[in-house]
Amino acid sequence: MSISPQTAQPVQSGPLKAEAVLLGQVSFVHLISHIHFMTLPALLPILPARLGVSFIDLGAAITLYNFVSFLVQTPMGFATDRFGARRVLTAGLIIGSVSLLVVAIVPTYGCLLVAMAALGLANGVYHPCDYALLSNGIDGSRMGRAFSIHTFAGYLGTAITPPLLLGTAAFAGLSSAFAVAGLIGLAGALMLILVNPDPARPDTAADAGERASEPARPVSRLALVTPTVLSLMAMFVLLALSTSGISSFSVSALVMGYGTDLSTANAALTGFLFASAIGVLAGGALADRTAHHGLVAAGAYGLTAIISLTLALTQPPALGLLVMLGAAGFLTGIITPSRDMMVRAAAPKGSEGIVFGIVSTGFNIGGLIGPLLYAWLLDSGQTSAIFAVAALFMVLTVTLAIVQDLRART
Repeated sequence: MSISPQTAQPVQSGPLKAEAVLLGQVSFVHLISHIHFMTLPALLPILPARLGVSFIDLGAAITLYNFVSFLVQTPMGFATDRFGARRVLTAGLIIGSVSLLVVAIVPTYGCLLVAMAALGLANGVYHPCDYALLSNGIDGSRMGRAFSIHTFAGYLGTAITPPLLLGTAAFAGLSSAFAVAGLIGLAGALMLILVNPDPARPDTAADAGERASEPARPVSRLALVTPTVLSLMAMFVLLALSTSGISSFSVSALVMGYGTDLSTANAALTGFLFASAIGVLAGGALADRTAHHGLVAAGAYGLTAIISLTLALTQPPALGLLVMLGAAGFLTGIITPSRDMMVRAAAPKGSEGIVFGIVSTGFNIGGLIGPLLYAWLLDSGQTSAIFAVAALFMVLTVTLAIVQDLRART
């Protein structure tokens, strides 16, 4: 997929307006990516009866999505820097959207498997393309806030998908729900094609001071796989392992082992997710005010580990549960912009897409391991271990973040 320069019309405006348009575009695309990712999980309660399959079959489809995404994440990073982030991002949106529209037309399990594989392929473009566009189009002094708004949009997409698609399925049928998800993606692709703010500019003084030693063009592929980049990828694995325990399995753990009613457990998880989104915005402002992003991440995640361990060792009342998971969500959100700033600092100029692609592979590795681990704990009746194991992964994340901060100083 390619887009000619003549097709995308630059927006004639000042740098700040161009940045705002770019940030709005990339954030909307990130929201769409989360809608696409959440389409199957959101419709999970009604799919077995509608498609005549088991939950295990649907779990296999989700695993297929993560596996394909794992395979293509790093190659998509190279493609981003080779062919251009906007072109690759648009192609990914179209592939993911068309796959969902195919399921809308032919709602069978076979088509669903093909669609999840295509969505995994499309998912591989979002992180490298999004961060490459932001890194090259947003002033360095506003980068932390830009990253936070981008991430907030993804959290928002996750939150709105279940009511949007389940509501559509209830009123217009399952096929309409898949069609809505696909059409939203095509709208995002059309936006990228028709509007290009083109805010490219030289690095600001802040960027120059922060990244003065970087080359002005991409370095060799092998040279990008540095201890710093590998350490950050490991941190992304640990982040995925810890957060998936709470976001995907906490409700089941609370209902099965803590005597919590389903509505309270769902309310606690909802509070966790929305507090995470608010924490992302607060973390963006904080990331722009400090150069010690590793310490910010370590401090916030260290407190989150304490909360998670407390949940593993005690059975708080309903109000305490709501407060604790809300606080954990807020702290989890705070670290996200600092995490992204750490990756940006490790990426040579011109190779942001590749580095973000390599590092984001960690999310896919965690996505392959985490569900199996936490599901095994639930099947074994170890409900409190959901929070204990999550806390262990958080402590390991804190250690890596501190090491990364010390490495950045030297």
